[in-house]
Amino acid sequence: MIKCVKCEQVDSIMKAGYVRGKQRYLCKTCNYYFTQSEKDVSASSVMKRRRHQTTIIDIAKSLGVSNSTVSRALHGHADINPETRQAVLDKALQLDYQPNQLAYNLVKSKTNTIGMIVPEFHNPFFPNVIIGAHEVLTNAGYNLTIMQSNESYQVEISNTKAMLANRIDGLLISLTQETNNFDHLSVFEKRGIPLVLFNRVCEQINVPKVVVNDFEASFLAVEHLIMNGYERIAHLGGPLNLLVSQERLRGYRAAMEKHGKTIEDHMIIQGMLTQQKARIYGQYLLDLANRPDAIFAVNDSSAIEIMLMAKEKGISIPDELGVVGFSDNPESAYIGPGLTTVRQPTYEIGRTTADWILQLVDDEDVILPEKRVLKTELIVRGSSRRCGN
Repeated sequence: MIKCVKCEQVDSIMKAGYVRGKQRYLCKTCNYYFTQSEKDVSASSVMKRRRHQTTIIDIAKSLGVSNSTVSRALHGHADINPETRQAVLDKALQLDYQPNQLAYNLVKSKTNTIGMIVPEFHNPFFPNVIIGAHEVLTNAGYNLTIMQSNESYQVEISNTKAMLANRIDGLLISLTQETNNFDHLSVFEKRGIPLVLFNRVCEQINVPKVVVNDFEASFLAVEHLIMNGYERIAHLGGPLNLLVSQERLRGYRAAMEKHGKTIEDHMIIQGMLTQQKARIYGQYLLDLANRPDAIFAVNDSSAIEIMLMAKEKGISIPDELGVVGFSDNPESAYIGPGLTTVRQPTYEIGRTTADWILQLVDDEDVILPEKRVLKTELIVRGSSRRCGN
């Protein structure tokens, strides 16, 4: 948008050739010729595009009243003359005034915003948890700010700092695979900001936690394989610094011991929960001279990788290899012959964590149980049903 440098008109400008490499313009309103370089034109356009956010000061100036009068009128104070209040409201509408809710909330030392940090979005588990939490928080009049740590401890620390800087009222967090130090979470306790851990939790911080019964679920999954006639059952687990990995390994061992099955250490692999790693670990297990006849995987994505590799190698599922996963991702029902897996109440996990954080925000003296353990369900499909069970 070009503006005449003399009369500042915009609509009457026309191009009139070039002078020394600069565009020449003619203002038909004042019949004035002027030039502007490309740089000047760009700068002028940028300045024109800058939007001025109407403030209380603008309203006060246009009405000839004080800033405090406008503020009180906008917030419905009883000491404002009704005519003055109406004039302020009309002018606010005319100037498209939008209140700065963040600034207003900070005055009250409350932002009505809850933060949530999740390790990743690739797995449907966390989006479903978010949906449950968002529903509860929205209904309670709160906003939900979501950040992803991307399975990085350093990013998780940066995320928590950003949440603190944005003055959240409480934080919901599921830890990364790399998290071994929890000083960045202790800061929330010191500042009196409520904190609830879910799914991937730690015992070192005394705050409410929402988890599923990983031990029981894993025990039942491995017992199901045993009842279907599988003997040499391997376990593809997650990093042992995660409590969830420890509990699933404990469930695996307990089921094997109960039914008198030999536990071979080289058939238990603990590692990072990535598709690439699952393929490396799966390759190792399936290439063993005396390979396992079943594999219990720590999550569905790893279990599916195992199934795909088995098909590539011509290993029949479930006749030669039984596979059980954990989470019940949507694709688990559609990959042939269907993946047996543990279904987690993801939506309920989200709702429970949100309910708890709201209780802590509303009453800092409220005492919540240290841990809420939710039930899971074993979903049996074709990948493990060798004996028709």
